[in-house]
Amino acid sequence: MTLDAKSSSQGAEGEDSVLRHSADRSYRAMLMGLIVGALAGGVMNALWGGSAALMWFVEGITEPLGHLFLRLIFMIVVPLLLSALSLGVLGLGDLRAVGRVGVRTLLVTVVISTLAVLIGILLVNTIRPGEGMAEAMRANLRGTAQEGRLSVAAAETAPGLGALFRILPDNPVRAAAQGDMLAVMFFALVFGIGLTLAPPERIQTLTAFLEGLYEVTMAIVALAMRIAPYGVACLLFSLTARFGFGVLRNLAAFVLVVLLGLALHHFVTYSILLRFAAGIPPLRFFRAASPVLLTAFSTSSSNATLPLTLRLAQERLGIPRDVGNFVLTLGSTANQNGTALFEGVTVLFLAQFFGVPLTWSQQLLVVVMAVLAGIGTAGVPGGSLPMIVPVLVAVGLPAEGIGIILGVDRFLDMCRTVLNVSGDLTAAAVVAAWDGRLRFPALGPEDGEHSQAVGAVPPD
Repeated sequence: MTLDAKSSSQGAEGEDSVLRHSADRSYRAMLMGLIVGALAGGVMNALWGGSAALMWFVEGITEPLGHLFLRLIFMIVVPLLLSALSLGVLGLGDLRAVGRVGVRTLLVTVVISTLAVLIGILLVNTIRPGEGMAEAMRANLRGTAQEGRLSVAAAETAPGLGALFRILPDNPVRAAAQGDMLAVMFFALVFGIGLTLAPPERIQTLTAFLEGLYEVTMAIVALAMRIAPYGVACLLFSLTARFGFGVLRNLAAFVLVVLLGLALHHFVTYSILLRFAAGIPPLRFFRAASPVLLTAFSTSSSNATLPLTLRLAQERLGIPRDVGNFVLTLGSTANQNGTALFEGVTVLFLAQFFGVPLTWSQQLLVVVMAVLAGIGTAGVPGGSLPMIVPVLVAVGLPAEGIGIILGVDRFLDMCRTVLNVSGDLTAAAVVAAWDGRLRFPALGPEDGEHSQAVGAVPPD
C-alpha cells in the first residue's frame, strides 16, 4: 500500500508473476470445470430430472462440496475487508502530504468509479439478464440458496436515522459475527481514517500487522483458486441438474451485459474525460496506450502491469513522472473502475436470478459499496471475488450465489482489468492536464512521433 513507485512496481512484478501463472492454470481448469459440470448436470436433468436418486446425489454430494469451496472464500471476507479497506484509506491519507495532485486524484477516482457502477446498474435494469426463469424454478432456487446462506442482517434498510444506526456498529466484533458486512465496511473505513490521523511512528507495528493480514488473505484466495475447478464443477452440476440448461442462458446474458458496460465506460466515459477534461484525442490516447492494455488483458493483474504502465505513461503519453508515479501506483489498488462496474452488475444480476427485488435505495447502497469495495480490491487475478460477498450480504442476497458466475470470471477478469488500467491512465492524464503539465505525443505514420502541448493536438 506504499506510494513508492519503484519498490511497489518491483515487488508487485515479482510476486504477481508467480500468482499470475498459478492463476492462469487454475482458471483454465475452472473453465473446464464449468463446462464439464454444466454438461453433466444438464444431461442428468434431461434423463432423470426430478428423480429421487438424482436429488440425493445433488443434495448429499455435489452441493455440499460446492458450498465447502465457497466457505473457504467466505471465511476470509471479514479480515480482508478490515485489512484492505483500512490500508486503502491509509494510502489515500497521504493526500494531505501531496496536496493539489492528491485531491484531484481522489476526485477523479470517485467520479469515474461512480459513473462505472451507474452504467452497470442502468444496463442490468434495462436488459434484465437474470430474468426469464419459471416462477416455480425460481422459488426452488431461492429455497436452495436459503438453506446454505450466510447469516445476514435484515435486508431492509431502515428509514431515516435508523439507516445510520444500522451502518454505525456499536460492536464491530458482533457485527462481523452476525454477518452485517455494511457495518464491517464502515468500521474498516473509520479505522483507516484513524490510521491516517495517528502519528506514523506510533502505528508502524499495527500497519505491518494489517499488511501481513492482507497478504495472508490473498494467499488464501490463491489457495481457493487452486481448488476452484472442482468447486465450480460441483456447483454448476448441481444447478443444471436441478434446472436444466435454461439457466445457462441467463449466465450468457450476464456476460454480455458486463462486456457492454465495460465497453461503454471505456469508449464513452473515458473518451469524454480525455477530450474535455484533458484536451487530448481519445483514439490516439488509446492507441498509444495499447501495449499496456494488451498486457493488462493477458495478465488480469493491475499490479503486474504497473511497471509497464509507469514507463509508458511518461514516454508515450507525456504524463509527468511525479504525477504518473502517484496516480498510477495508487490507482492500481484504489481506482478499480472495471471491478466496481462488475460488482454492481453481478449483485443486481443475482438479485434478478433469485427473484429478489431491490428497491432504489438498496441499489444506491450497491453503488456506494461497489465504489468503496474498489478501494480495497487487490490488483491480482481473482482479487475482486471476495469483495462481492459483503455487497451481496448487505442487500440480503445469498452469498453462495457468487458460485454461479465463477466459471466465467476469468474472461471477465481479463476484460475488467483493461478498464482498470485504462482508467488509471485516464485519471493520470486528467490530473496532469489540470496541473498544466501534460504533453501528449501525437502519434501518426505521416508525422512520426513528437510531443505537443495540450490544446495544440490535431483532431482525430
